[in-house]
Amino acid sequence: MKYRHVFFDLDHTLWDFETNSRATLRELHRDLDLDGSGIPDADEFILTYEEVNTSMWGGYESGRIPKEVLRVLRFRNTLLHFGVKDDRLATELSRQYLQRCPLRTALMPGALELLDALTGRAHLHIITNGFEEVQRVKLKASGIQDRFRVVLSSERAGHRKPDVRIFEKAMRTAGADRSSSVMIGDSIGSDMVGARSAGLDHAHLASAGMQDPEATYRVAELAELMPILVP
Repeated sequence: MKYRHVFFDLDHTLWDFETNSRATLRELHRDLDLDGSGIPDADEFILTYEEVNTSMWGGYESGRIPKEVLRVLRFRNTLLHFGVKDDRLATELSRQYLQRCPLRTALMPGALELLDALTGRAHLHIITNGFEEVQRVKLKASGIQDRFRVVLSSERAGHRKPDVRIFEKAMRTAGADRSSSVMIGDSIGSDMVGARSAGLDHAHLASAGMQDPEATYRVAELAELMPILVP
């Protein structure tokens, strides 16, 4: 096998963030009676939250917003979009979301099959910008934590993707060299740019038309990596 070390991003790459997050948000809309607070449409609530969260997550990854602020402010700003000014509700939404969402178990299509095929053939690792304690819960709840030799979060590393130092630390910890390693992720800005800077081959998981033209490999589904990683 060409690649003896396979580094994965977690959210949107192995763990189906969109499916798990939307199910949690829909549950919270019902359980916390957001309809009674002036937000009757669960779908609109979810889409608004996703827009706010995506914008604020960029601030977190650039170091402008600490995680404690991000966690509450993304819900506060979502509520404000609907004219609801309720800091207590925003705090409760944040607490419940962080408690419930990581326990959901949906994986990306083909993720388990790819991990099954690679287990015992290559050393598997995670490099994630997600919060340390949350990512550990996701791995355990979805039953895949034992597949990975190294799980390195940006919090633990002290650097966020695409900073080359998080990739270098992951490789040192794994005992991996560049020539036998590959990075798989969904983000051009974090995963692909970072892997290129670190001198790693890299596979971009994205829909057609959204794929990084500079990536070593471009795939729309994880199953397309089978003949590359498991020849």
